[in-house]
Amino acid sequence: MAEGGEREELLSPPPVSPAKRLCSWPSPQAHHPRGSPGTAGGGVGGVGGSCLHPGARPHLQPESLLDCAAKTVAEKWAYERVEERFERIPEPVQRRIVYWSFPRNEREICMYSSFQYRGGPGAGAAGGAAGASPAEEGPPPPPGAAAPAGSAPGAAAAGASPGLGAGAGAAGGGGEGLPFRRGIRLLDSGSVENVLQVGFHLSGTVTEPATASEPSVTYKVAISFDRCKITSVTCGCGNKDIFYCAHVVALSLYRIRKPDQVKLRLPISETLFQMNRDQLQKFIQYLITAHHTEVLPTAQKLADEILSSNSEINQVNGAPDPTAGASIDDENCWHLDEEQVKEQVKLFLSQGGYYGSGKQLNSMFAKVREMLRMRDSNGARMLTLITEQFMADPRLTLWRQQGTSMTDKCRQLWDELDSLSRPRRTVFTRAIEGRELHWQDSHLQQIISSNIYTAPACQRERERLLFNSQGQPLWLEHVPTACARVDALRSHGYPKEALRLTVAVINTLRLQQQRQLEIYKHQKKELLQRGTTTITNLEGWVGHPLDPIGCLFLTLTDACRLNDDGYLEVSDMNESRAPVYQHVPVAAGCPNSSESYLSLALEVALMGMGQQRVMPEGLYAQDKVCRNEEQLLSRLQELHLDDELVRTLQKQCVLLLEGGPFSGLGEVIHRESVPMHTFAKYLFSALLPHDPDLSYKLALRAMRLPVLENSTSAGDTSHPHHMVSVVPSRYPRWFTLGHLESQQCELASTMLTAAKGDTLRLRTILEAIQKHIHSSSLIFKLAQDAFKIATPTDSTTDSTLLNVALELGLQVMRMTLSTLNWRRREMVRWLVTCATEVGVQALVSILQSWYTLFTPTEATSIVAATAVSHTTILRLSLDYPQREELASCARTLALQCAMKDPQSCALSALTLCEKDHIAFEAAYQIAIDAAAGGMTHSQLFTIARYMELRGYPLRAFKLASLAMSHLNLAYNQDTHPAINDVLWACALSHSLGKNELAALIPLVVKSVHCATVLSDILRRCTVTAPGLAGIPGRRSSGKLMSTDKAPLRQLLDATINAYINTTHSRLTHISPRHYGEFIEFLSKARETFLLPQDGHLQFAQFIDNLKQIYKGKKKLMLLVRERFG
Repeated sequence: MAEGGEREELLSPPPVSPAKRLCSWPSPQAHHPRGSPGTAGGGVGGVGGSCLHPGARPHLQPESLLDCAAKTVAEKWAYERVEERFERIPEPVQRRIVYWSFPRNEREICMYSSFQYRGGPGAGAAGGAAGASPAEEGPPPPPGAAAPAGSAPGAAAAGASPGLGAGAGAAGGGGEGLPFRRGIRLLDSGSVENVLQVGFHLSGTVTEPATASEPSVTYKVAISFDRCKITSVTCGCGNKDIFYCAHVVALSLYRIRKPDQVKLRLPISETLFQMNRDQLQKFIQYLITAHHTEVLPTAQKLADEILSSNSEINQVNGAPDPTAGASIDDENCWHLDEEQVKEQVKLFLSQGGYYGSGKQLNSMFAKVREMLRMRDSNGARMLTLITEQFMADPRLTLWRQQGTSMTDKCRQLWDELDSLSRPRRTVFTRAIEGRELHWQDSHLQQIISSNIYTAPACQRERERLLFNSQGQPLWLEHVPTACARVDALRSHGYPKEALRLTVAVINTLRLQQQRQLEIYKHQKKELLQRGTTTITNLEGWVGHPLDPIGCLFLTLTDACRLNDDGYLEVSDMNESRAPVYQHVPVAAGCPNSSESYLSLALEVALMGMGQQRVMPEGLYAQDKVCRNEEQLLSRLQELHLDDELVRTLQKQCVLLLEGGPFSGLGEVIHRESVPMHTFAKYLFSALLPHDPDLSYKLALRAMRLPVLENSTSAGDTSHPHHMVSVVPSRYPRWFTLGHLESQQCELASTMLTAAKGDTLRLRTILEAIQKHIHSSSLIFKLAQDAFKIATPTDSTTDSTLLNVALELGLQVMRMTLSTLNWRRREMVRWLVTCATEVGVQALVSILQSWYTLFTPTEATSIVAATAVSHTTILRLSLDYPQREELASCARTLALQCAMKDPQSCALSALTLCEKDHIAFEAAYQIAIDAAAGGMTHSQLFTIARYMELRGYPLRAFKLASLAMSHLNLAYNQDTHPAINDVLWACALSHSLGKNELAALIPLVVKSVHCATVLSDILRRCTVTAPGLAGIPGRRSSGKLMSTDKAPLRQLLDATINAYINTTHSRLTHISPRHYGEFIEFLSKARETFLLPQDGHLQFAQFIDNLKQIYKGKKKLMLLVRERFG
């Protein structure tokens, strides 16, 4: 077995012979207040009740007076204080104090053995101290029992992130790798054995079961505790982490769940006190014998010091006892490995916020919040350690030296640290005011300490400002600062006080909303006439570093949670269970109020998110606004909207619509106001089943995006931040503008889907889209979405929404007609498909108005071609008049496009006009007229080939001749793409007859200077007789043409000259590696030279000239001489 796996007890005596009888001293039987029988061997049977499994009901017998007193003393007093207070403590009393001194709540073990799953700002542990609801604290669970839902973790703590060592465990499997979960499995599998409690020290062994690759290993575990807190842990596994390992968890839970099976002894000093000299000597000798290799040097050293009268050990009365608990001066706190905390934070910071380290740090922040809420002093200690490491981050100095700002990821972590540190310490400028905060204000003290604090009957002048008209207290303070107070109370375990202050803050916000509404009523006429306003809230609550709205919302909803255990509960499908809320009546300020904390939570979230505020400066601040809004909306979506919440929703939406410039949904808002699209999408979906008219009115109002719609006038001094503009004096630097526009699109899409079949509403939505959305790609997305919804595969088409899709598509065409858009071709094809679904009249309409929608190329090659295709005719089941109408429109379009852009549209126009002789002739004439202009030889050759294919060879020849006049083929362009066109044109003229060939050859000679191409043409013309095309009215002579006569003589001379010129050009810069290629070129030239009767003389003269001119190239000329003489 592996090291550390010995099964015997550390202090168990060695075997003795049967002749040496060992005597035992029976201890007094413990008192059992619930009638549970004691355990043999000094066990404490069932005292205080056994730990019940989840779901079991505890016994309800009253506890004895001894147990009640022992529980209180064990939790509040150090054992040394008990010993000093009483000269003699009866052994049964000592046992009860020792028994009750071990932690009784599994939730505390869970807190120190795993990260919390729900991290991030505002995500704390369970609401309330000890898991009680802030509104009404229930009785605590039976000591030692498994805590019921709301106080114990139940299915254990939430998942931690991977990469945190053994303490964090693997996050997969719904948190199954967490130490707490693993500890439960070890406990349930019977892996915990040899459990012994000696005073305030618990020891035992925990066996890790064998796996396929590793044998089982047994670890020794030791735990010291004091006043219901574990003060130190030791495990043979060598765990190095912030949290307790699974073996410590297993032993702790064994002690909590199975106290009957734990052997309990008084502190070892008490046992030694009962021994005489012989017994003490025997005890020490047995101890040394059992562990002589380990303790003998220490034992001898201690013996020497005791025998020395002047030794330091003899100057102190008594001797230390590790099992006797803590002294009076010792700090009573849970064991926390501070060095590991430092190392973990330093490691995460060194990773620069990447590779999940930001998530790990947020998990640590969540753990701090959890500890603070439990009023655990380690929360402040852990926060101090984290802050020290943040302040020691070497990147701070680097950023300062380089004059650069910290990264967004680091800024987020610092913000979270700041939110934890308030109000006692601050990090950023906004939190400096926290230093001046105090809690001595008498009005504030009255608010947080009483549910029945109302306005006095006789109010002084100053007191009238402290209460509203209903007598409810107000708290007139900067809103984020007031919410920071709420968060401080909530985070440090004062949920009731936090609730009372929250209600006062909300009453203050209500009063502010009413006064703003009154102000707007007096200015409404003027503002509506101007259409703009300089009124704005420069500080927004959503996205604020202190997260005031999120703080108030969480404080209120925590009071209403049914599953308020603060830990992630994981189902069998590895999915987190959504929180369940109930209405809890508001207790503070107005006892007769019918409001609930849940309705207040909804109301304050709506007030905060609907607040009109200016977009802040900078990418990070703007991104934070979006993120915070999404977080709040995700929490709102967890609320089930019953009748009471729907009434709250309707009331607040009406106020937001009537709020003027103070509301983000008011009629007139500041140009740089944060858009309400995401918020309005939630409101629309929530209101639609209950109040459709209000939901559409609100969503349509929210569609606007003023920053893109209004330009700032020269005299406008309302620019609140003096931002640097992307376009001077027009658009401020909104780094999240793309995201905001996409949310605007999502809102529009949601409305379109909901309004399916309602023509009037769809028309209103369409107008809003056309007015407020300025991105063609987003409008195209809306058009596609509407088309998909209107044409489901499993039901009939909705014509109303289909028409909207077509209208949006037409707008996209107009917007992108004169701009470059890489999706333009896709958009055009989609529009034709949409128009086809609408019907033949839609196709006719886009054909007739093509010039406002399409380019000539798009109109002819895509739109018209698709409209008259066989597929379209079948799809629409068109009759003959309808087909003719479409074809007529397509021909008209084709001729118009050909006139406007003949280079690109002539061929398409000819194709579309094939079946109408008059239109075809017109298209042909357009092509001929344009040939002398800007058409290229490639375009003309393409049209010419088309004409030949359609049976118009003479027209094809005419176009080919025009194309040839546009061509220029140099001597070295023997791979030019136009060569095939030239060969085709020559073949066409040759097939038409000698006259056509004679007309084309001068053009060829003028345009083509490549010898190989000319020789190829010459060869083709001498193979067959001309005039074989069979043109009516013409006869072919059937004779081959001679190269000595026109028109081939001209071509022959041009070819020979081209060879001569090309030869001299190539010899000018020829290299030896091209000599072989050059000799082959001369061989082809000789074939052409030999065509006339005196050709061999010409070629010989040509070779002699080369030898004379290039005699310096001796090797080349030698090769020429060897081949050609």
